[in-house]
Amino acid sequence: MTSQQLEQGALIAPAGGLSYVRGRTDIALSEATIGGLLNDTAARFPDRPAVVFREQGIRWTWREFADEVDVLAAGFAAAGIKAGDRVGIWSPNRVEWLLTQFATARIGAILVNVNPAYRLAELEYALNKSGCCAIVTAESFKSSKYVEMLQTLAPELAQCEPGQLRAARLPQLRLVVRMCDTATPGMMTFSDLIEAGRVARERIDPAAIDKTLSAHDPINIQFTSGTTGNPKGATLTHRNVVNNARYIAMAMRFTEHDALCIPVPLYHCFGMVLSVLASVSAGAKMVFPGEAFDPVATLAACAEERCTALHGVPTMFIAELDHPDFASFDLSSLRTGIMAGSPCPIETMKRVVARMHLSEITIAYGMTETSPVSFQSATDDPLDKRTSTVGRIAPHLEAKVVDPSGKTLAVGETGELWTRGYSVMRGYWDDEARTKEAITDGWMHTGDLATIDDEGYCNIVGRLKDMLIRGGENIYPREVEEFLFGHPKVQSVQVFGVPDEKYGEEVCAWIVVRPGEQLTEDEVRAYCQGQIAHYKVPRYIRFVDEMPMTVTGKVQKFVMRERMIGELQKSEPDQA
Repeated sequence: MTSQQLEQGALIAPAGGLSYVRGRTDIALSEATIGGLLNDTAARFPDRPAVVFREQGIRWTWREFADEVDVLAAGFAAAGIKAGDRVGIWSPNRVEWLLTQFATARIGAILVNVNPAYRLAELEYALNKSGCCAIVTAESFKSSKYVEMLQTLAPELAQCEPGQLRAARLPQLRLVVRMCDTATPGMMTFSDLIEAGRVARERIDPAAIDKTLSAHDPINIQFTSGTTGNPKGATLTHRNVVNNARYIAMAMRFTEHDALCIPVPLYHCFGMVLSVLASVSAGAKMVFPGEAFDPVATLAACAEERCTALHGVPTMFIAELDHPDFASFDLSSLRTGIMAGSPCPIETMKRVVARMHLSEITIAYGMTETSPVSFQSATDDPLDKRTSTVGRIAPHLEAKVVDPSGKTLAVGETGELWTRGYSVMRGYWDDEARTKEAITDGWMHTGDLATIDDEGYCNIVGRLKDMLIRGGENIYPREVEEFLFGHPKVQSVQVFGVPDEKYGEEVCAWIVVRPGEQLTEDEVRAYCQGQIAHYKVPRYIRFVDEMPMTVTGKVQKFVMRERMIGELQKSEPDQA
């Protein structure tokens, strides 16, 4: 039975020759909170395996996981965190991240995902824009010294009691919780917070708090870079992410007998929703190979934990397939999964199916603002559709391809993709103007150029704006440009993407230096060091006398891109 035959009233395939599709609605939307979703799964499968953090030696059943969440939730409540408060999480993939995700949701606090690659300027903006009153942080990750950066922004930590911070640069932040047992002035340890929760459980019942919450309450803020400079805080509800996760799990045909390997970052919608919440909705085991992606650790986790599913962006799958020890791992248990986050090279998809046993792997497309998935391929879609499209419309969602006036285009024509339905965010946190720019009558303007064919399959063919995607990370050139404009020797700058075999795209900056000044590539990179995330730092820097312009004075980025491609002797990758 095809998707079109499953639901009366759905328009999985367009009708009337227009690029408009509507998902099936026979699978009811859930009104559960995130806490309710977890508790339901724990009640159904109390003794089945739920959580494995291989580096940390953690192995929990669903009952154990739910109990640990409630202990931490009570700890947060005892520390004064209440519904609606914003709590930041700044960490690589650790069990503390997972616990914080569910514990904050349990008591109605809004989790603010802080990118692990953020540096001082980005961290300060995110915490202040969202109004975080607390943050849970790892000590460090790779070259990022999280605790040191917080101490730089809030030197008052040295003189305050834990939970009593009053910082000039972070005026709303009160509580800093660090993920280790080392005592640090002004900070509480995660272990102390857990212990406080165990004591508080006698008087604080997270289940009772959860009953007062609504699925429509905001529960998560995820920052996504903005074309006008500062990041925007996409605000998502329980209902947004719980339902998106349910339908994602259904598309992969997940059950409690599945085990998912999760090497993608938790701070991103991919890890938090597509991986974690989808697993919780089905009762599937979650396996975390390590704090950050490593191809050997991922392959070992798949083999030794007998995972049936694997998630990743294309660059992760490429690194796994190309590793010299690839053949030594038994991946025969793998069946399904998701490849998403950036355009998928066709040949990579074919190799994943043939060599990794992922015969039912799916492609998913969406954006943070839509919780995130709006299109996903089915496990039984023909391989050519899974390698050349992002699948068909998800349940309870609508999508259309429109021209600049908002008129729906004919099937096969290229225009901007708009989506509407339960998954559309509440808005950008504390930014009504940009929310109104992004959403019209419930329709989310994706900014992506797409086509929808006569069977309802969507193909993303480009970007309306000049956003680039490097290894699954969305980078908006304007944000990098505005940062580089701050350099005293820079007169003007334009940032754009050029094709790259490993990351899909790399960042390139063309700079006009102020008259009488001299500037080097090393100086530019040193200026970026520690201030913006590493993946935003331009790999290619060129100093030019002027930018190519139209007769009306508009910068022609496509001309710059073509010139750089020629200079670098690169060609556009074959993408799906």
